[in-house]
Amino acid sequence: MTLSLHTMKPARGSRTTKKRVGRGNASGHGTTAGRGTKGQRARTGGRKRLKMKGMRAMLLSFPKQRGFTSTHPSVYDVRIGRVILAFQDGDRVDLAALKEKKIVPKAAVLAKVIGGGPVDKKLRFIGIRATVSVKAEVEKAGGSFEAAPKRLVKKGKDAKKKA
Repeated sequence: MTLSLHTMKPARGSRTTKKRVGRGNASGHGTTAGRGTKGQRARTGGRKRLKMKGMRAMLLSFPKQRGFTSTHPSVYDVRIGRVILAFQDGDRVDLAALKEKKIVPKAAVLAKVIGGGPVDKKLRFIGIRATVSVKAEVEKAGGSFEAAPKRLVKKGKDAKKKA
């Protein structure tokens, strides 16, 4: 069939008849006219300021982060046997050295040496915590424990005053 003015038709589905609501129950769109039963949204001119109405229900339905996250840094336990294997006699053992040898993770802030092997090397522990028994064994082998050096740059209110 050739295309001419009397054979032209709109694309299928582009023209639909208007839904006539509120014209009796026999039409299928009577009584509530497709707006459900009662409530603000069913009314003409409704739906104003409804954005926060269901906030409590929404908050209750959201998944929550359970558990507890401490603000204090966790202390990583290191067995003395691993330290003895990784370091030579007379070496300096601090947090940076432990991270370098991959004994503690890079994110570690504190480390503590615990038992788990004999101490036969003279090691210098700086800024590393230790159990009483390990401390005694290291000192018996000729090693030592020293506190970490204080930070030179002050943080907080004092730093602002001096700057």
